[in-house]
Amino acid sequence: MDKHNFSIEFFPPKTPEGVEKLRSVRARLAQLQPKYFSITFGAGGSTQQGTHDMAVEIHGEGHEAAPHITCIDSSRASIREKLHTYKSLGIRHLVALRGDLPSSYGVLGEFRYANELVEFIRDETGDWFHIDVAAYPDMHPQATCPREDMENFVRKVKSGANTAITQYFYNPDAYFRFVDEAGKAGVDIPIIAGIMPITNFAQISRFSDMCGAEIPRWIKVRLASYGDDLESIRAFGLDVVTSMCERLLAGGAPGFHFYSLNMAAATETIWQRLGLTEYAKKPRQKRQA
Repeated sequence: MDKHNFSIEFFPPKTPEGVEKLRSVRARLAQLQPKYFSITFGAGGSTQQGTHDMAVEIHGEGHEAAPHITCIDSSRASIREKLHTYKSLGIRHLVALRGDLPSSYGVLGEFRYANELVEFIRDETGDWFHIDVAAYPDMHPQATCPREDMENFVRKVKSGANTAITQYFYNPDAYFRFVDEAGKAGVDIPIIAGIMPITNFAQISRFSDMCGAEIPRWIKVRLASYGDDLESIRAFGLDVVTSMCERLLAGGAPGFHFYSLNMAAATETIWQRLGLTEYAKKPRQKRQA
């Protein structure tokens, strides 16, 4: 029996003011005692220095940092350098992704797929890093069918991943179905549920259109009915996501990864409603496929 794994994700701010604001947010969320903080890597490597700097800062504060590392605009030499830098600093956790191409960018780099990146990291550093990879309960938007998507996921896992983190979703059945199918395909690593708090209907709709995450119709209808009533949207969003998380925990989910969008309030409220800081200390039963 393993412990539950609850973590929080940030993206690197682009202004000094944003950096200072995020430090305050991070200090607030650190009181929840997450397992680690992950730091995204912008499309085309656009935030790579910010990713590095934030990972170093978080690590220096005594928290576990998990910088994202992607295939986009990467060579073996550049990835080798990043791995050496992180290893020399004592950072032992990475999130390895293919990454997103901005519309103006045309090539991936020397690595085409995340499984190639994971395999390279293992070849270069052995078991030094705990490696997370991505999973898509609602199917990756560029996959042609669920079978292809699962085959891609299995390749990433077999290349040396320790844990998977899902894209966010709002249908628990999609998550449970994905976990069961992954188990039948031989996947035995924890698949952490990605959680996106709902605080802004227009924003979440835009994100979902881009990443292929389905918003169930009943949630869309209710959110749309609130119009510009931000307090009602926030209250409904907190209730919906908290209820979903309760069902996920009851169904055996090994943990949650909160996409915080560099804000504290919604993640903090859901975390506290669920009592996750204490929940993380309890042993869990592994879900049976």
